[in-house]
Amino acid sequence: MTLTRLALGALLVLVLAPLANVVAIVPPHALLEALGASTTTAAVRTSLLASVAAIGIAALLGVPAGYTLARSSGGWRNAGLFALAMPLALPPVASGVALLGLVGTRRPLGAFLTAHGVTVVDSLLGVVAAEFFVAGSVVAIVATAAFAGVDRRLEEAARTLGAPPLRVLATVALPLAWPAVAAGVLLAWLRAIGEYGATSLVAYHPATLPIELVVALSADGVERALALAEAFVMLTALAVAVAAIGRRRFA
Repeated sequence: MTLTRLALGALLVLVLAPLANVVAIVPPHALLEALGASTTTAAVRTSLLASVAAIGIAALLGVPAGYTLARSSGGWRNAGLFALAMPLALPPVASGVALLGLVGTRRPLGAFLTAHGVTVVDSLLGVVAAEFFVAGSVVAIVATAAFAGVDRRLEEAARTLGAPPLRVLATVALPLAWPAVAAGVLLAWLRAIGEYGATSLVAYHPATLPIELVVALSADGVERALALAEAFVMLTALAVAVAAIGRRRFA
């Protein structure tokens, strides 16, 4: 037991030390100055809008998809999970290149969309598309594992009482799997809002917070970049804290 506690302590130190250092070395006035900049507020707004939209779509599609995979036979389930894991295994830059190959303005689909008034490259839609591609699969993968742990006898009992499949999912399976599904949604959102590689290729404008951080590092040096990094730390810590409180409340 002592070894496991030592392992936990070492892991926490290694993970939290860089974050705590950022908070410690950035003076409050530098953080307030960075947050007060118009470019920062615009980047935060873009990041929040795009990440919530991307993960909202991922949840809408990924939760029922995960349920379907969890109730599928081993071969189909493994094939589906393999396909969903592919975007997660790609380097972010490769994900951006793959998306540009599909929706770039000179590609057939991208040209078709542009001709009909839908611009993906360098637009908020492009940010959403990039963040969905790199993070959306997390919801379905975690949901698959969560639903696989739900006792099927409870679902069968609901079906024998005449409940249709969607009602079984909404009233039996999802409430039981919800803590794990919610954790998957949070992990996907954290991955999406922190995405830089794919987003910078597909939609450098409007700038997200990660892009604004890199711009600040190049233009203003490490001090302003550290202030923006602290803002990121605070934002993600707030999200994790709210999720933890909600989980305790509804557990």
